[in-house]
Amino acid sequence: MALWAQMTPQLQYLPTQTLNELYPDTFPLDVRHYLATWIEEQRWENFDVDNMEQEPQARRLLDQMVLLLQDVAQHNPNVVERVKLQHISRNLSVFQAQPMQLVRTVRDILRKERHLLSQAGMHPNFPAFQQIPQGPPATNGTPQPAKEDVFADACLQNWCEQVLIVNGKLRQELMLVKRDHGDAEQFHKLEDNLAHLLKTLIQSSLVVDKQPPQVIKTQSKFSTTVRYLLGEKMAPGKPVLLKAQIITEAQARNLGQGVIPNENVGELINSTAILEHNTSSKSTCATFRNMSIRKIKRADRKGSESVTEEKFALLFTTELTITGCESPYSIQTISLPVVVIVHGSQEINAMATIIWDCAFSEPNRIPFIVPERVPWKQMCEALSSKFMAEVQTQRCLDRYNLHFLAQKIFDQPDISEDFSNMPVSWAQFNKEVLPGRNFTFWQWFEGVMDLTKKCLRDYWSEGLIFGFIGKQHLHVILQNQPNGTFLLRFSDSEIGGITIAYVGPSDNGGRKIQNIQPFTKKDLDSAGLGDRIRDINCITHVYPDLPKNDVFRKFFTVPSPPNPDGYLPFKLTTVVNPGDPCSSTSNIPADNSMDIYGQPMNNVYGPNLNPGMFSP
Repeated sequence: MALWAQMTPQLQYLPTQTLNELYPDTFPLDVRHYLATWIEEQRWENFDVDNMEQEPQARRLLDQMVLLLQDVAQHNPNVVERVKLQHISRNLSVFQAQPMQLVRTVRDILRKERHLLSQAGMHPNFPAFQQIPQGPPATNGTPQPAKEDVFADACLQNWCEQVLIVNGKLRQELMLVKRDHGDAEQFHKLEDNLAHLLKTLIQSSLVVDKQPPQVIKTQSKFSTTVRYLLGEKMAPGKPVLLKAQIITEAQARNLGQGVIPNENVGELINSTAILEHNTSSKSTCATFRNMSIRKIKRADRKGSESVTEEKFALLFTTELTITGCESPYSIQTISLPVVVIVHGSQEINAMATIIWDCAFSEPNRIPFIVPERVPWKQMCEALSSKFMAEVQTQRCLDRYNLHFLAQKIFDQPDISEDFSNMPVSWAQFNKEVLPGRNFTFWQWFEGVMDLTKKCLRDYWSEGLIFGFIGKQHLHVILQNQPNGTFLLRFSDSEIGGITIAYVGPSDNGGRKIQNIQPFTKKDLDSAGLGDRIRDINCITHVYPDLPKNDVFRKFFTVPSPPNPDGYLPFKLTTVVNPGDPCSSTSNIPADNSMDIYGQPMNNVYGPNLNPGMFSP
């Protein structure tokens, strides 16, 4: 109920239209209020709303909700409320045909509430939100607009305008009091306080609506949008021009002391834009299109600090006048931190800097300070969220995956204890190479994400890939399984690889666990994972005991028909340990003569072929 306890005081500031959008007729505010604790205890985010196999679980939640609401109604002493709640509980039957729609509705409501609350109170002198809510990071780390943004934007702008109106009314009231009671000193204090609050409101209403990419390569084009939340209150006149410039971390810190940067540290192309008002959306925005950084001036680095650890930001400045105010105001805002690179090979390390910053920075921090160490449990949340966002899946990393990742980053493969409170450092994340490897933890983890996103998303989302697992754990779960049992795990030794671990016969007649050479993106581009699993005869059942042909059939490639030009189609076949009895080519007689293409010659020339005719 913690979320609802925070949300309740904010409801009075929301316009009726916004409340109606947040709590639709199918799920009114009353349900959210009376069942707040139960609603927040359910795991709505664990549902895959497109997976019909989870529909019975969703229907059980619907039935529980109806029963709880009926119970609340029965014990409500207020007759009007009682009848209203009974009516609402009956109306919930609209979800009976599609219980997943209930899951989607409740999940979206909770997401919108969190978006609103996460932005509240970020500025000490400004009661409304300071920044527009952003969606999950895209590939380059830049938060992209989420579905909830339209809703949040309307709230932010409405609250800014309401605060401006309240400030104006208070100033008018103060003028009347001064007229009736004289020009006392205490009135001057109130006047100064209101003027300061007005200035803070006007200056804090400039926000970055669409952030620039947080990893920017020089000479590459990008765009960004800045929005002024009091745009409808701007005094008419000449167009308002916004200017952008790139600033260092040190310059961003000095902005807090009112120091405007005068040193140019980078050449920014297309760095101006006009604030334009859109009457249909009632938004006032300046969109910087086709921006690029032509060159950048680096600061002196300390010790082993890399260029991919250096943070910059875009500073946006302008001067404007608000209707009813005599003087113009100089206003400014900065983007989220960005890392500037000059070559694509720097992108992965630059992304590590951005991931660490986005995941572990504190609200209202001094730009752009982040902790050097964080508890592993925080790192778990960041890794799982990033994995889900990057791969675009609803399946998170489970506790087994996260435990193996902890063993890897801390180099403690034999430890089975809880790592939750163990501190993990930035150096362990992306400066120090892993023991026995030539890459860092982040470089390895990013390679797995990239492979999964490009080649394995459906396999992962359907739970067919075990994922991150150590060899000790692998031995524990497979040691008592029959020959042919296998599971899919991400390679521990190679960046961007997935391997098949399976139970096979040992030389002494027992069983042993073997690992097939990892498949990379290049391998899976030539033949998909499903086809490779089909081809390998020595694997039969995916752990624990599911026949592989039943589970992976949907991923098998359908044989191609003959080409219209008469050529016969061919396919690539995966062979494990050629010559082994379990190999898919073991049915070819060993003494057959082969042609230069590796084919038995009697298949081509007939059974009466004299092999000697081809001898030198």
